[in-house]
Amino acid sequence: MSNSLEGVGALPHLGVIRAQGEEAARFLHNQLTQDFALLRPDEARLAAFCNAKGRMLASFVGFQHAPQDILLVTSQDLLAPTLKRLSMFVLRAKVKLSDASAAFTVHGLAGAAAEAAAGGLAVWGKQDQGEAHAVRLHPADGQPRALWVAPAGQVAPAGPELPAEHWQWGEVRSGIAMLTAPVVEAFVPQMLNYESVGGVNFKKGCYPGQEVVARSQFRGTLKRRAFLVHAEGSLRAGQDVFHDSDASQPCGLVAQAAPAPDGGWDAIVSMQTSAADAGRLSAGSPDGPVLALQPLPYPLLADI
Repeated sequence: MSNSLEGVGALPHLGVIRAQGEEAARFLHNQLTQDFALLRPDEARLAAFCNAKGRMLASFVGFQHAPQDILLVTSQDLLAPTLKRLSMFVLRAKVKLSDASAAFTVHGLAGAAAEAAAGGLAVWGKQDQGEAHAVRLHPADGQPRALWVAPAGQVAPAGPELPAEHWQWGEVRSGIAMLTAPVVEAFVPQMLNYESVGGVNFKKGCYPGQEVVARSQFRGTLKRRAFLVHAEGSLRAGQDVFHDSDASQPCGLVAQAAPAPDGGWDAIVSMQTSAADAGRLSAGSPDGPVLALQPLPYPLLADI
């Protein structure tokens, strides 16, 4: 399994939004679920952008490229609508937002390559090598992983070629779903366990949807969580998940899926916590591929 997640690979499914200006950090702080006002040069942030109802419109890995210059790595299929919506809130803020995907290349590092570039870092730590940045991510099945973001044309670290589909499988196995178009507005952050993996800061000030996100956490109303599953049949983001106790309505949704190198498919599903207790789970329809629950690779924070 580890050999499937080893090497260096380009990640064309990811793009980059750039926020430049003396109020860039403050602007993002006021829009996203994480604290960007206190973002240090050696840190990255997992963060979500939500609508007023607390539903996720996009997710990011964000960090400083330079003083007053922040990069947000996000799914390419959400970049244009996210940039458009974020730009609506700029008003008089001293910040310029742009699509910087052509100016930067994004690579995934796994195994020895990740250890070489970011081995001394804690998860969500960042290390700079000139204008290139290595961000330590959560591991997948014990394999170190890192994002490498560098100016276009700069050579990526050396290593065996890592196919994009293997990287995407590693994303799933890390248990941290990055939002894509099929599941926009489907989840509040806790439905993807974002509060347990560094994606939500409950001490920061207001942002769109903040009241809903906080209420979900502090009033004991977290009835949906993210789970890892495996299936023999193919899975895709946006598929309904069914429990055999009620074939008439779904109990959850596939958030992210990828083919497993050893066969079958792995996925992150967000579903009612009661559905994980017992019974048959399937994707797409009550008669769809059977989902076998897998252990999460991190502990969940208890709701209060």
